[in-house]
Amino acid sequence: QVQLVESGGGLVQAGGSLRLSCAASGGTFSKYVMAWFRQAPGKEREFVATVRWNGAITSYTDSVKGRFTISRDNAKNTVYLEMNSLKPEDTAVYYCAANPVVSGTYPYWGQGTQVTVSS
Repeated sequence: QVQLVESGGGLVQAGGSLRLSCAASGGTFSKYVMAWFRQAPGKEREFVATVRWNGAITSYTDSVKGRFTISRDNAKNTVYLEMNSLKPEDTAVYYCAANPVVSGTYPYWGQGTQVTVSS
């Protein structure tokens, strides 16, 4: 059983930057594919980015490519989401998730952290 705790959210002006962190405990962190999702008010939760076990393989949703960077530090049991050139449409609750396999539903989720981008 993996527990995930996100941090780093906040209010930022458009064009600004934030770095989200997600600390994992209760499992072998390096054995999990990690991902970030987000949910804006009135919208469904959407995939943002994922990173494989050793950090070498990443993927992103098109709307954040070139602006967001996902990374992980297996020694610290932490995954990060560096967000640059933020836009008001990036406003959402951001969730960290873990999956022991590459595909399928993510079984483990954090509680979320709010990111608000003002115009």
